[in-house]
Amino acid sequence: MDLQTELNKTGGFKNLELLAKQVVEGFIAGMHKSPFHGFSAEFAEHKIYNQGESTKHIDWNLYAKTDKLFTKRYDEETNLRCHLIIDNSSSMHYPEMKAFSINNLNKIAFSALASASLMHILKKQRDAVGMSIYSDAYDYYAPEKGSERHHQMLLSELNKTVVSKPVNKQTETYTYLHQIAEKIKRRSLVFFFTDMFQTTTDQAKLFEALRHLKHKKHEVVLFHVFDKDKELTFDFDNTPKRFVDVETGAYINLYPETIKEAYEAAVGSYFDELRLKCGQYQIKYVEADITKDFDKILTTYMVARGKFK
Repeated sequence: MDLQTELNKTGGFKNLELLAKQVVEGFIAGMHKSPFHGFSAEFAEHKIYNQGESTKHIDWNLYAKTDKLFTKRYDEETNLRCHLIIDNSSSMHYPEMKAFSINNLNKIAFSALASASLMHILKKQRDAVGMSIYSDAYDYYAPEKGSERHHQMLLSELNKTVVSKPVNKQTETYTYLHQIAEKIKRRSLVFFFTDMFQTTTDQAKLFEALRHLKHKKHEVVLFHVFDKDKELTFDFDNTPKRFVDVETGAYINLYPETIKEAYEAAVGSYFDELRLKCGQYQIKYVEADITKDFDKILTTYMVARGKFK
């Protein structure tokens, strides 16, 4: 079945679960052309070997096929706990669109499908998943669970978020990151989807909140979601345009070339600082360009899971 046939013409996902499954299956098939070749058949039963771990559980047969070291997982091992965090402020619904295709997603739809794909893998591995969604309020919270009912509930919430169309919803990300960090009581793998665009930006508070997510030794991955062509390189034709701040309604009329150089310098500097701060606080920073596929998201998961011990 073509991926695009599973997208609802009204703007939401017709079958998010099936679409996520197909994304994961495509990724696994692609492993045969990657350094992870040979790992797909054992995807749910192995994890990447980390230097310093005991070698007694290394799967030497798999090593002979792949030239990569993986260790076997056993049922008695503690299952992973994962918490997904999704920024649902108005800027995450850029660009505005009436219908999606697999190659034409806005930031919130990209984040939802990426999250559903991660959930599909976590379900396969019998891991517990929780979720937090925030905008100008803490919109949704679900603790980490592994039941089928819970899985379906999270999928439904993701789909509702995609079609929610928030108008002029601003956010102070740091406020909700602190609240979320307090709710995650047990050590977890935390995936955070956000464009990091805020109306009121207090860098010190923002990075302090990111540090809070590292509390209790959580493994934290920040997926920085943005449209690289439009939001970083400012690739617009030089005709008069009105640029509207979707979180405040403020706007400015101009020719793109008049501010292109200054815009790219300012946004590029902000992104660089974010990347450096994440490195300083041992938070994995991953550029998530919505015009690309999901392989980087799923590969990051595999590496992060291997480090989670």
